[in-house]
Amino acid sequence: MVPGFEGNMWVKWVRRIAVYDQAVEGREETSKYTDLMPDGRARKWTWVMDAKSVITSPSPQAPIRHGAGPLVITGLAWSGNGKIAQVDVSVDGGNTWAEARLSGDVKPKALTRFHFDMTWDGQEMLILSRAVDETGYVQPTKDALRAVRGVNNVYHNNAMQVWWVRADGEVENVEIA
Repeated sequence: MVPGFEGNMWVKWVRRIAVYDQAVEGREETSKYTDLMPDGRARKWTWVMDAKSVITSPSPQAPIRHGAGPLVITGLAWSGNGKIAQVDVSVDGGNTWAEARLSGDVKPKALTRFHFDMTWDGQEMLILSRAVDETGYVQPTKDALRAVRGVNNVYHNNAMQVWWVRADGEVENVEIA
């Protein structure tokens, strides 16, 4: 493992080791991990993970089963650039934000658990989180990320994840514009 770096930098499936004096333009690195930028240039050798967060509950795998009432929204945040400084949560599709509480000993380049306490009224919600790391970097929306890195940014996607919580508590992955 290489703390703070994306998984493509981690050692796995080693069959042989070779030493080179320059970067290797391997098949996976060039076909999958290179981002075609909006201006036509290729962004290569992206290794550090930018700040990212995701709500883990509620989520499609963890819907709300208790109906209206007290609810703790929880998730994970991380950054390859250091510690998570703050996580904000929105329950209205990003129109308004409130700061979540971070739990545990927040360490650099490590997963950080966050919690947001609220009272759910049983109505639909569009929930999302955004991480801020100690450098001041703020996790972008998908539109903001696409404007900077283009639409081919699949492997280096650190954009906000939006969950649609339906009135019955079920949760779906959605994208809002």
